Amino acid sequence: MPLSQDIINLYDAFTHGQLNRRAFMEKLTLLAGGVAGATTLLGVLANDYAQAALVAEDDPRLATASQMYPSPAGDVRAYLVWSKEGAKRPAVIVVHENRGLNAHIKDVARRIALEGFIAIAPDVLTPEGGTSEDEDKARDLIGKLDEKGAIARLVAAVDFARSIPESTGKTGAVGFCWGGGMVNQMAAHADQLDAGVAYYGRQPTADRVPGIKAALMLHYAGKDDRINAGIADYEAALKAAGKTYELHMYEGAQH
Repeated sequence: MPLSQDIINLYDAFTHGQLNRRAFMEKLTLLAGGVAGATTLLGVLANDYAQAALVAEDDPRLATASQMYPSPAGDVRAYLVWSKEGAKRPAVIVVHENRGLNAHIKDVARRIALEGFIAIAPDVLTPEGGTSEDEDKARDLIGKLDEKGAIARLVAAVDFARSIPESTGKTGAVGFCWGGGMVNQMAAHADQLDAGVAYYGRQPTADRVPGIKAALMLHYAGKDDRINAGIADYEAALKAAGKTYELHMYEGAQH
């Protein structure tokens, strides 16, 4: 079913906390011409984590663990995954979206582990009780997080990653949406981060860019005005400071 830009924009507003579910459904019903149409559209728009999964939770090639690490803003629980084969390897911190540490992000961590890394997926909501299975509740909690505290929890993940005996000490981070913005912030606040890959994430302010040490790979969707508004200033600051980065813009792609 083709989706109009109005419907896509409405869903984007809902998933990023600008509308609660009730207001979203009321507006979607109007756009769809009725309850039946809205219900059909919701099935098209909603995530299907089972369909997106690529690596089984019990994949015999992988070992997993749940481990706490300290941060100045409260202890954080992380999902750790690594291949049973191989010696020391670099670590990659996988930063979740605004729905918290859900099944999809754990699957992404398993994919990264199979590529030869120690994958570490923190649940940034740990001090708030952890990620809820109810996406709306998780999204609400993310929206209420103190940004400085969230950044502190993720910067601490870099120290934790470097402390793992099986790690080479080299540490990267990858994040999506809210997590992509957090990867940009980690690069601006964590001296020990070696590389960051941010997917459609908000940018730090230009004054934070000179402190970036990590090499960056930045991915953005062409039809994403809300996130893309800060790209020009961010890229100008990266160039002016002589930072190592790649920026990829996917024209016609939605957030």
